[in-house]
Amino acid sequence: MVRVAGILWLRDMKRLIRSPSRIIGSITLPLLTLIALGAGFGRMPIPGLQSPDYLSFLVPGMIGMTILFGGTFSGMSVLWDRQYGFLKEIMVAPVPRVVIVIGRIASGSTTGIIQATVIALAATLFGFVLPSPMRFALALVFMVLTSVIFTGLGLVFASRMKDEQGFGLIMNFLIMPFLFLSGAFAPIGNLPPPIRMLSRIDPLTYGVEGLRAALLGTASVPLPVSLAVCTGGAVVLIALGAWFFETSEAV
Repeated sequence: MVRVAGILWLRDMKRLIRSPSRIIGSITLPLLTLIALGAGFGRMPIPGLQSPDYLSFLVPGMIGMTILFGGTFSGMSVLWDRQYGFLKEIMVAPVPRVVIVIGRIASGSTTGIIQATVIALAATLFGFVLPSPMRFALALVFMVLTSVIFTGLGLVFASRMKDEQGFGLIMNFLIMPFLFLSGAFAPIGNLPPPIRMLSRIDPLTYGVEGLRAALLGTASVPLPVSLAVCTGGAVVLIALGAWFFETSEAV
């Protein structure tokens, strides 16, 4: 079963290598946002901001944004495989559906981590200081967990859809609330109480705050809470993905 998941992962990695434009395209918007907002608001005092400067505060948010976009839209590969018949072939294979889901999530998460790491390294060109190797390793843990959550979410929706345009519309509809409620652009403490309550049920909030705790040493949410929520969310989305694939049609 591990071999099957590994083959699915390797297949998607080969597709990624042959199409580097996917990585370039996925990091362009977060990088431009980082440059524009980080430069434009870098020296402005922002109430509730605990990190040294706005650029540093923004980097974990842009990493989360990259993972959010990459993870949710990774479900598009399921629609392509359904269209060309590959999905039917793997669905009839004598392996548990959870193995197929793990292989898919592993490839989507790997892609998201690569993209997020590029954003973190690129931010150093504009003054962001990378933390110690131990803290960066902790940030990688949050990148993995957040990628698993949103890759799994993309697979859940893709397993029930056959239209690529419809999938794109639904993902765009979901992405914006996830992003703006997560505190990626401003401290969640600055939000009105009703909106702040919505932020607390946004899984991206805990991914972004966990990244801030790891990269900056300060966050609005305690590190153990962020780690527990992200871990639980990852487990739930893997289980949901397996269930949705188990009950979905291959054609």
